[in-house]
Amino acid sequence: MTTLPQRNLTQSNAQFQRAVKRLPLGVSSTFRYWGDDRTIYVHHGKGGRTWDIDGNNYVDYRLGYGPAILGYADDRVDAAARKGMEVGGVFALSTERELIVADRIAKMVPAAELVRFSNSGTEAVMAALRLARAYTGREQYLLVEGGYHGLFDAAMWMSNMEEWDLGSNSDPELVPYGKGIPPTIKQLAHITPMNDMQRLEDMFKRHGANLAAMLIEPIQGNCCSIMARTEYVHLARDLCTKYGVMLIIDEVKSGFRVGKSGIQGIMGVVPDITTFAKAVANGYPISVVAGREEVMRHFRYGGASHGGTYTAHSVSLAAAEECLRILDETPALDTIATYGEALKTGISKILDARKIVHSYTGHPSMFGLFFAEVPPDNYRAWKTSDYSFYDAMAYHLHDLNIIVEPDSREPWFMCEAHGLDPSCLTDTLKAVEAAVDLVLEHGVMAQ
Repeated sequence: MTTLPQRNLTQSNAQFQRAVKRLPLGVSSTFRYWGDDRTIYVHHGKGGRTWDIDGNNYVDYRLGYGPAILGYADDRVDAAARKGMEVGGVFALSTERELIVADRIAKMVPAAELVRFSNSGTEAVMAALRLARAYTGREQYLLVEGGYHGLFDAAMWMSNMEEWDLGSNSDPELVPYGKGIPPTIKQLAHITPMNDMQRLEDMFKRHGANLAAMLIEPIQGNCCSIMARTEYVHLARDLCTKYGVMLIIDEVKSGFRVGKSGIQGIMGVVPDITTFAKAVANGYPISVVAGREEVMRHFRYGGASHGGTYTAHSVSLAAAEECLRILDETPALDTIATYGEALKTGISKILDARKIVHSYTGHPSMFGLFFAEVPPDNYRAWKTSDYSFYDAMAYHLHDLNIIVEPDSREPWFMCEAHGLDPSCLTDTLKAVEAAVDLVLEHGVMAQ
């Protein structure tokens, strides 16, 4: 039997033991904790690779959950950011660059008639929902199962698949992601399955008159890149128009990644409000709320409140200006998509040779891999599927110096630097082949 691969994580393990005494789980985000002996600490990143403090060099398909669209430490964007530092940082006043970046966004995204900046995807969606409520005068809202809209109370509700009877005629119970979320918020939230046209129509018939907004990720960035069918998103648009509901398309992960105008441009749908974040500035903290002028003008005194001390920070704005210029004016997005297709083709060749059934979802720049003939097209189908092979493969990939999210809900993210470095593809495919064979030889291991 083949010996399981192992990395030297001596320094990371020691850092964890020190950090856990001061930081809960030894990290600053719960999702960075991968176990007491497998949590890594980054030394630096460059291009499509990350080095940990033990010197392990990984081809990285996590990319900070997608922000490093061009690759880590991109020389062009970092040079622009340094010029942004010369502006002076935070003033709680505006600079000319805000309009420059807003104009670029409006040029790339037809729905972005007016623009406001925030600092994170969570903040952008919070502001978008507040804006929708201010505009409509309503409080309730509709979520799509499997969607993720950030870590704030209103968005942290999901269908309880763990305790749901698959043969039941009733829907799963709506439950919070975790503790600390007030149960009283639940009365404002509704949820519907992705790609079920009839259920969507029924939901609007029952609740449409009370809904301020429908929030949807047409590519579910926290659920394997499961995609909404185009006709489903168009039906959502039609129903929102009919019932006076604000359609919020959340492109925090897909925006400026799958195309210059995001997934909304590919699907040909125009939301009332849209949010962007991850790929806007190649990892510098900035996010965007954009939408119809009539709606966006409700960000005003006596309307929807919006602001923040660090909003439109001079460094992030300068990075965004250059990152968006690159995405708009160079072949970067084509390079990323081409690499994603080449990676999928290479993985398929490995799996086909072993007669392992598989499929993909999403876009070449952010795709999900499934060990099933047909990929799930909604959260319920994914949650009731068998993803144990994937989980075991991801475990081995870490030890083979490939970073993917150990939670199988997260897509693989591509960056321009991957496509410009041939060793990324060859190293990845070599590791995938080894990981697949390890799963076949050793079986699916408990994580």
